[in-house]
Amino acid sequence: MITYRKELWFNTKNRVEFVNITSLVETFLKESGIKEGLCLVNAMHITASVFINDAENGLHQDFKDWLEKYIPHSPDNYRHNRTGETNGDAHIKRQFMGREVVIAVTEGKLDFGPWEEIYYGEFDGQRNKRVLVKIIGE
Repeated sequence: MITYRKELWFNTKNRVEFVNITSLVETFLKESGIKEGLCLVNAMHITASVFINDAENGLHQDFKDWLEKYIPHSPDNYRHNRTGETNGDAHIKRQFMGREVVIAVTEGKLDFGPWEEIYYGEFDGQRNKRVLVKIIGE
């Protein structure tokens, strides 16, 4: 079995942002030489997310609107912020959008369904955060 590990680093200019990372993960898969296996893509920060969905801007705005409606960035609303933080909402948004994704690798390619792409979701941006890509297989 072969293992391959790579990190991505992000420092978004916006507090909330979605970044398509599909092509980067595909590049890492090609570098790994793995033809059959699994690819884990994991947000390594508790206020960021990795998820799979459609590459459609209207849908992404719907996600942002829904998250802000039901989990608003309103620092007075969250007990977590009594510690001096202002990102209690970002922790909850991450729980809804997910920590990680696992994609099957088949014949050297990410085995996606129609329209699926990988996104980094940022909910407390403007500082350095990382994503782990771990590919295992043969």
